[in-house]
Parts: sequence; C-alpha cells; structure tokens
Amino acid sequence: MVEIVRTNDLVLIGFLQSLLENAKIPVLIADMHMSALEGMIGAFPRRILVPEDHRAQARRLIAEAGLEAELRHE
Repeated sequence: MVEIVRTNDLVLIGFLQSLLENAKIPVLIADMHMSALEGMIGAFPRRILVPEDHRAQARRLIAEAGLEAELRHE
C-alpha cells in the first residue's frame, strides 16, 4: 500500500474514498483510530492508501477531480 493523500478534512476523505471505490480501487484509510483517540484535534491526520499497482490510476482520478494539490509528492 502507498500513501496518496494525508489530511484532517473528513469531507475530503469521504469524497476521495467514494471516488476511488467507485473506480474499483481498494482504499485503506489509515490512522482513523489514532485520530479518534486524540480527540479529533487534528494532531494526527488520516492517510489514504491504495495498492501500489493502482497508484497511477488513483492519482489520475484525484487530479481529474480538481484535487491534485491534495496528492502527496512521489
């Protein structure tokens, strides 16, 4: 799994998860439990992970959705 986005924005996470899952790309949202433990103050952003073999497709979909600035640098 590779990290493609790191954010505290719950709306963005939900949108990206839906976008990727609708394209049949497996998605793992990492650090969800850590964020809940720290009281949702934003100290620990959540990470969106996809399998390595889906990285290019996931990055392209996110860029096409106008959210290229949210992508982690490779």
